[in-house]
Amino acid sequence: MTGLFWILLCWLLGNLLSRLCGGYVSGNVIGMLLLFVLLSLKWVRAEAVRPAARFLLSSMALFFVPFGVGLMVSYRIIAEHFWAIVAAAGISTIAVLAVTGRTFQWLNGKNDAGRK
Repeated sequence: MTGLFWILLCWLLGNLLSRLCGGYVSGNVIGMLLLFVLLSLKWVRAEAVRPAARFLLSSMALFFVPFGVGLMVSYRIIAEHFWAIVAAAGISTIAVLAVTGRTFQWLNGKNDAGRK
Protein backbone atom coordinates (compact mmCIF):
# COMPACT_ATOMS: atom_id res chain seq x y z
CA MET A 1 0.00 0.00 0.00
CA THR A 2 2.88 2.37 0.73
CA GLY A 3 4.22 2.05 -2.79
CA LEU A 4 0.82 2.67 -4.33
CA PHE A 5 0.47 5.73 -2.10
CA TRP A 6 3.75 7.21 -3.38
CA ILE A 7 2.92 6.45 -7.00
CA LEU A 8 -0.55 8.00 -6.75
CA LEU A 9 0.75 10.98 -4.76
CA CYS A 10 3.34 11.74 -7.44
CA TRP A 11 0.69 11.32 -10.13
CA LEU A 12 -1.67 13.70 -8.29
CA LEU A 13 1.04 16.30 -7.69
CA GLY A 14 2.14 16.01 -11.31
CA ASN A 15 -1.38 16.67 -12.55
CA LEU A 16 -1.76 19.58 -10.13
CA LEU A 17 1.53 21.13 -11.30
CA SER A 18 0.54 20.55 -14.92
CA ARG A 19 -2.72 22.45 -14.45
CA LEU A 20 -0.98 25.26 -12.59
CA CYS A 21 1.53 25.61 -15.44
CA GLY A 22 -1.15 25.68 -18.12
CA GLY A 23 -0.95 22.04 -19.15
CA TYR A 24 2.08 22.38 -21.42
CA VAL A 25 3.60 19.21 -19.99
CA SER A 26 1.48 16.19 -19.16
CA GLY A 27 0.81 15.64 -15.49
CA ASN A 28 1.76 11.99 -15.92
CA VAL A 29 5.23 12.99 -17.13
CA ILE A 30 5.69 15.46 -14.29
CA GLY A 31 4.53 12.81 -11.82
CA MET A 32 7.05 10.29 -13.16
CA LEU A 33 9.79 12.91 -12.85
CA LEU A 34 8.74 13.62 -9.27
CA LEU A 35 8.82 9.93 -8.42
CA PHE A 36 12.23 9.62 -10.10
CA VAL A 37 13.57 12.54 -8.05
CA LEU A 38 12.15 11.11 -4.82
CA LEU A 39 13.72 7.74 -5.57
CA SER A 40 17.06 9.30 -6.61
CA LEU A 41 17.25 11.38 -3.44
CA LYS A 42 16.29 8.26 -1.49
CA TRP A 43 13.39 10.08 0.15
CA VAL A 44 11.32 7.12 -1.00
CA ARG A 45 12.81 3.64 -0.85
CA ALA A 46 12.67 1.66 -4.08
CA GLU A 47 11.72 -1.44 -2.07
CA ALA A 48 8.56 0.36 -0.93
CA VAL A 49 7.47 1.17 -4.48
CA ARG A 50 8.61 -2.02 -6.24
CA PRO A 51 5.60 -4.32 -5.44
CA ALA A 52 3.05 -1.72 -6.56
CA ALA A 53 5.08 -0.87 -9.66
CA ARG A 54 5.36 -4.54 -10.62
CA PHE A 55 1.64 -5.02 -10.15
CA LEU A 56 0.83 -2.00 -12.33
CA LEU A 57 3.29 -3.14 -15.00
CA SER A 58 1.83 -6.65 -15.05
CA SER A 59 -1.67 -5.16 -15.44
CA MET A 60 -0.65 -2.66 -18.12
CA ALA A 61 -2.69 -4.37 -20.85
CA LEU A 62 -5.86 -3.40 -18.97
CA PHE A 63 -4.94 0.28 -19.25
CA PHE A 64 -5.12 0.07 -23.06
CA VAL A 65 -8.72 -1.19 -23.09
CA PRO A 66 -10.29 2.32 -22.92
CA PHE A 67 -8.16 3.47 -25.86
CA GLY A 68 -9.16 0.40 -27.86
CA VAL A 69 -12.82 1.05 -27.13
CA GLY A 70 -12.34 4.67 -28.16
CA LEU A 71 -10.88 3.55 -31.47
CA MET A 72 -13.82 1.23 -32.08
CA VAL A 73 -16.33 3.95 -31.24
CA SER A 74 -14.54 6.40 -33.55
CA TYR A 75 -14.28 3.89 -36.41
CA ARG A 76 -16.20 6.02 -38.92
CA ILE A 77 -14.16 9.14 -38.28
CA ILE A 78 -10.95 7.14 -38.57
CA ALA A 79 -12.18 5.52 -41.80
CA GLU A 80 -13.05 8.92 -43.29
CA HIS A 81 -9.60 10.32 -42.57
CA PHE A 82 -7.63 7.09 -42.96
CA TRP A 83 -5.20 8.32 -45.61
CA ALA A 84 -4.56 11.59 -43.78
CA ILE A 85 -3.78 9.61 -40.62
CA VAL A 86 -1.46 7.25 -42.53
CA ALA A 87 0.31 10.17 -44.22
CA ALA A 88 0.72 12.07 -40.94
CA ALA A 89 2.05 8.95 -39.20
CA GLY A 90 4.47 8.22 -42.03
CA ILE A 91 5.76 11.77 -42.39
CA SER A 92 6.15 12.25 -38.64
CA THR A 93 7.96 8.92 -38.30
CA ILE A 94 10.40 9.83 -41.06
CA ALA A 95 10.91 13.30 -39.57
CA VAL A 96 11.63 11.87 -36.10
CA LEU A 97 14.06 9.31 -37.54
CA ALA A 98 15.86 11.99 -39.56
CA VAL A 99 16.13 14.46 -36.67
CA THR A 100 17.22 11.74 -34.24
CA GLY A 101 19.82 10.44 -36.69
CA ARG A 102 21.21 13.90 -37.41
CA THR A 103 21.31 14.73 -33.70
CA PHE A 104 23.17 11.49 -32.98
CA GLN A 105 25.64 12.16 -35.78
CA TRP A 106 26.18 15.71 -34.56
CA LEU A 107 26.72 14.62 -30.95
CA ASN A 108 28.88 11.68 -32.00
CA GLY A 109 30.97 14.01 -34.17
CA LYS A 110 31.54 16.29 -31.17
CA ASN A 111 32.68 13.31 -29.09
CA ASP A 112 35.01 12.09 -31.87
CA ALA A 113 36.55 15.54 -32.22
CA GLY A 114 37.25 15.66 -28.47
CA ARG A 115 39.08 12.32 -28.59
CA LYS A 116 41.53 13.28 -31.37
